[in-house]
Amino acid sequence: MSEVLLSARGLRVDYPGRAGGRVRALRDVDLDIAQGETLGLVGESGCGKSTLGRALLRVVEPSAGRIDFLGADLTRLRGRRLRRTRAELQMVFQDPFGSLNPRRKVAEIVAEPMLRARGASRAEAERAVAGLLDLVGLGAEAGGRKPHEFSGGQRQRIGIARALASSPRFVVADEAVSALDVSIQAQVLNLLSDLVRDRGLTMLFISHDLGVVRHIADRVAVMYLGEIIEIASRDAFFTGPAHPYSGALLAGVPVLRPGPPRERQLLEGELPDPANPPAGCLFRTRCPFATDICGTRHPELREIAPGRSVRCHLPLDTASEDPH
Repeated sequence: MSEVLLSARGLRVDYPGRAGGRVRALRDVDLDIAQGETLGLVGESGCGKSTLGRALLRVVEPSAGRIDFLGADLTRLRGRRLRRTRAELQMVFQDPFGSLNPRRKVAEIVAEPMLRARGASRAEAERAVAGLLDLVGLGAEAGGRKPHEFSGGQRQRIGIARALASSPRFVVADEAVSALDVSIQAQVLNLLSDLVRDRGLTMLFISHDLGVVRHIADRVAVMYLGEIIEIASRDAFFTGPAHPYSGALLAGVPVLRPGPPRERQLLEGELPDPANPPAGCLFRTRCPFATDICGTRHPELREIAPGRSVRCHLPLDTASEDPH
């Protein structure tokens, strides 16, 4: 893997729960994201994907752990230094309309990060906005209109232009194409891929759609109940996932090419209550391969091949190994 740009260690996020308790949304997450890569983050709704993306940018404050970025621990930054560093970290949201101020013109929306985070002059911002709107395929004339005058795909392009306005090095795209029609999805995905390639961006791409992730990601990380349970290169993951949960997710992706039907591994049951998680392996209550050890010992995220790690006592590709 290339030089690491952003690294999380022991990252935890707790939310207030019922009766004064705490709900652990992130559970001691360790994660490295390399310079220039796109890491796809997948999992069911409620597994903690968005919480992780927002915690890495400190949109959500971590309860514990550290986030190393450009030689600094983001969790310790305050005031002016935090504002300067945040210019390097941006987000593209799922709902392009809800994330854009409906009362302001597009040029003002896109210029704001330059004015606030980079201290650009009005003239500099005006020139840069025209270039960004051209870059995302809208044209400089779009700057004089308001968000409601655009389609969903066009609004998402505005959101991307705004995210790029501060010249960030790291972008979190949180379900950035899930609300778009399939044809528009492809256009936005191609735009994001081009930006990563041409601008050297590093991106965390959060999605529940494995087909979309396969198109854009270099590596894939799988989350379950606030934990990273598998990390692998895109090709290795889609050739054969190592975690039973990953296998169940992948089995649900339609296969359009001819050949024998893929064996379907149905995922039964619902996500456990994060406020009352199972003992041992968090996935064991839904796992068809669970054994006694799964109920007594919590598995560590361990490397099973170069560049591939899994949190499972009996990973699918090494099921004959002795878990002890």
